[in-house]
Amino acid sequence: MSNRAIIATPKAPAALGPYSQAVKVGNTVWLSGQIPLNPETMEVVEGDATVQATQAFGNLAAVAEAAGGSLDDAVKINISLTDMQDFASVNAVMETFCNEPYPARACVQVAALPKGVSVEIEAILAL
Repeated sequence: MSNRAIIATPKAPAALGPYSQAVKVGNTVWLSGQIPLNPETMEVVEGDATVQATQAFGNLAAVAEAAGGSLDDAVKINISLTDMQDFASVNAVMETFCNEPYPARACVQVAALPKGVSVEIEAILAL
C-alpha cells in the first residue's frame, strides 16, 4: 500500500508486540490500544481506574498528535475495562480528553488486559 504511513512517537509507550502505535491511510488513522504505561519507564502507572484511564487517554492523545490530529478528530473510541464498575470514572476521564460532539464509542468488560491493567483504549481518527 503506497499511501500507508506508520505513526510512532516516543511520547507514548512503544508497542508491546508486533504492531504499530498507529497506521494512517488517506485521512483515516487507526490508533492501537493504549494501556496505562508511562512511556519513559514502560511501567504501569499505579492507581485506580481514574489514574489508569488518564494515562491511557494521554498516551492515545500523544499518538493522535503524532498523526497530525487530536482526540477531537476521533470518530470511534473503543474502551475495554476489566471491571464495569469503573464505567462512570472512565467516562469522566474521557470528558477531559474529548470535546462535544463526542465520537461513537463502545465500552466492554473483558476478563484480562496486558500487564494486569484495568483499562485499554483505542481510537479511529478522521483527519
